[in-house]
Amino acid sequence: MAPTDPTGGDAPATPLTPGALRAGGRRLLRAAVHRAGPRMALLALCTLLRVLATLATPVMLARAIDAVHTGAPVGTALTGLALVLAVAALADAGEDLVGAYCGSHITAWLRHRLVGRVLELGVPGRRRFPTGDVLSRLTESASALAALPVQLVSVAATLATAAGAVIALALIDWTLAPAFALCVPVAVVVLRVFVAQAGEPFSDYQRHQAAIATRLLDARQGIRTIRAGGTAAREVERILRPLPLLRAAGHRTWAAQGQVSWRLSLLAPLTQILVVAVAGLRLATGDITTGQLVAAASYASMAVGAAALFDTFVALLNSEVSAGRVQEVLDAAPAVAPPPRPVALPDGPGRVTLRNVTVRIGGRTVLDRLDLTVPAGAGVAVVGASGTGKSVLVSLMGRLVDPHEGRVELDGVPVTAVAPPELRRAVAYAFERPALLGATVHDMIAYARPEAGRDEVRRAARTAAADDFVLALPAGYDTPLDRAPLSGGELQRLGLARAALTDARVLVLDDATSSLDTATEVKVTRALQRLLARRTSLVVARRPATAARADLVAWLDGGRIRALAPHADLWPDPEYRAVFAAAPELASGA
Repeated sequence: MAPTDPTGGDAPATPLTPGALRAGGRRLLRAAVHRAGPRMALLALCTLLRVLATLATPVMLARAIDAVHTGAPVGTALTGLALVLAVAALADAGEDLVGAYCGSHITAWLRHRLVGRVLELGVPGRRRFPTGDVLSRLTESASALAALPVQLVSVAATLATAAGAVIALALIDWTLAPAFALCVPVAVVVLRVFVAQAGEPFSDYQRHQAAIATRLLDARQGIRTIRAGGTAAREVERILRPLPLLRAAGHRTWAAQGQVSWRLSLLAPLTQILVVAVAGLRLATGDITTGQLVAAASYASMAVGAAALFDTFVALLNSEVSAGRVQEVLDAAPAVAPPPRPVALPDGPGRVTLRNVTVRIGGRTVLDRLDLTVPAGAGVAVVGASGTGKSVLVSLMGRLVDPHEGRVELDGVPVTAVAPPELRRAVAYAFERPALLGATVHDMIAYARPEAGRDEVRRAARTAAADDFVLALPAGYDTPLDRAPLSGGELQRLGLARAALTDARVLVLDDATSSLDTATEVKVTRALQRLLARRTSLVVARRPATAARADLVAWLDGGRIRALAPHADLWPDPEYRAVFAAAPELASGA
């Protein structure tokens, strides 16, 4: 789990312009279609069969009508009509099945990519893309592409059907196709205007939905404070503050759709009436037969059916905007990137060196050209007033964040040159609020070493004074985490056990014992001393007793190391004692 202090240097993501969002969406849509290539091919085959059967239906129907009208045998015509209808029905069912499979495949692929990139963005990514925003993109935006294969094939099928119907009209009589073509330019202009107008409100609507989700998740995390403060009504108002903007974006979207919808609803029947009227005139002059008139009416209906594509265009535009929101995260460069040519760490005792390190957060310089050398095997307590960047400092060792300037070295090798998996094995962390990762208590302790056996896990738990309370759980180490009633102190001890299980040369405890009472902390510390005896350790200390147990204290002040000395040497300084002014043990001194 990430440190509790904010350690991301990037501001929340600035919304992309509608044009940029749709451009990114088109790139992702193309990649999604390519990804589902074989399935899309099968879907296209089913659609092609349906289109051909649909186009053949009026021909077969006309033959049957003409056969009845002329008294000719109708058996062959009816058999052909039945066969065509059967093919159309089977192809339609195949479209539904294959389309659903394609959509679920694309959605799963997108969600895997999105989750992977969010994890790659690491700690700084929390500021660039808040939790609620990521959740909105992961659920609504990614799932919006589930219908993409069917939508694309539907557009192609409808256009192919309309084109085939126009050709069929021309084959029946040359005057029918021009009659239909008179209305096509008007429909194209109407659709282009809609696409130009609807992109921005579609984007705004999804962005405001994400803002509400983010505020709701924030409130849920602070539900006890809200209940205790009696501020539920005020929180509801805060959560729903983007609602007027959401409503305005929705109204703009619906207004744009409504303007196009009534125009197409009027244009489609007028076009059909025009084609049928021309066909009727040609029937009156004897240029076409009664069956051809019926066929012409059917083909005119098919051709104007392209107007129904408006709903599909709306869905495609929504998919494009949704894909753009997913692509925005995928395009975000991780703040901590793996090295192009990793360097192996030498077998070393764990010496940590920070040279001229500068870190900025939200425009504020937290660490300013800081220099620090942690001797191999030493235990160093990082001390400083609230907000001085203690968690930022210890986050640098394991590359939870990278400095904007300067370098961090482990046993003489820049940590930026080490492959992330190797660095994770060399530097282990325990945090104030450890994440409940895994299915059971055993899984949580062994999260970084899933191959560890029960004996190793119990040994690590005993080191963190956790074995007794774990055994008291309903199923011991096999207790599911969602059924394990854990206090804050017990959860911290499991986090310490997880760190103890790793064979890291550097162990970082970021306020990892803050929820322990004094007696338990002493017990845990004594157990950890055996573990830390052969490792370098950095401990974010907020209690004088914690700093007193360290070999050295790194006093952080003004973005730099003010002093690096034993706690006893620093304690006479009143400014140093003021750092612990709020600590309950202050009265006990060193």
